[in-house]
Amino acid sequence: MKLFIVSTPIGNLEDISFRAIETLKQSDFIICEDTRNSSVLLKKYEINKELISLNAFNEKNKITYLIDRIKSVQKVSLISDAGTPAISDPGSVFISECVTNDIDIIPIPGASALLSALVVSGMKINSFIFEGFLPQKKGREKKLKELAAEKQMIIIYESVYRVEKLLFELKKYMSERDIIVCKELTKKFEEIWRGKPDELIKMIPRNKIKGEFVFIISEKEKVLY
Repeated sequence: MKLFIVSTPIGNLEDISFRAIETLKQSDFIICEDTRNSSVLLKKYEINKELISLNAFNEKNKITYLIDRIKSVQKVSLISDAGTPAISDPGSVFISECVTNDIDIIPIPGASALLSALVVSGMKINSFIFEGFLPQKKGREKKLKELAAEKQMIIIYESVYRVEKLLFELKKYMSERDIIVCKELTKKFEEIWRGKPDELIKMIPRNKIKGEFVFIISEKEKVLY
């Protein structure tokens, strides 16, 4: 019994490996974040498998059921809506329980918004802090103050609804640092902006704040522009 952690495209459906496609085709069933989203990818590659949803709302309640099912078959795949499961996505609690139950865990690497943003940043990548999504309200200001004190490069994911808010927060707490804002990586309307927070506030029109965003914040006291 094996659970394959399969990375899927973050936007462009062609950004999937041959190995990932074959793994999904050979799976007894596929665990996914949202069956509607995953069906689009599977349909493109003519993969007809049973889909079972596992998300932030039902993860804890479905763990026992899913582990019992995995034990009765040979191969199961776990995917998220985009990118790699458990990276700012559901899956980590479930994977941990699978390890406890002696289920083999096998990674199938692929597209990653985090790595895609890093390689186009133009920054020297020595070490970095991956924060994922910041708290929406409670603890947000405290977290920003903690990050402002960090000397390393910082990577943040942000919801389209809080992009403008984050830009003003970065102006307040990290005004001297260089920022890379990546929008809709690998997709048709992909855009990348570079500058300091106050420059980006003027640079990014409100009508451009749509889709998925990754923020890369330069190392403290290192200027690139």
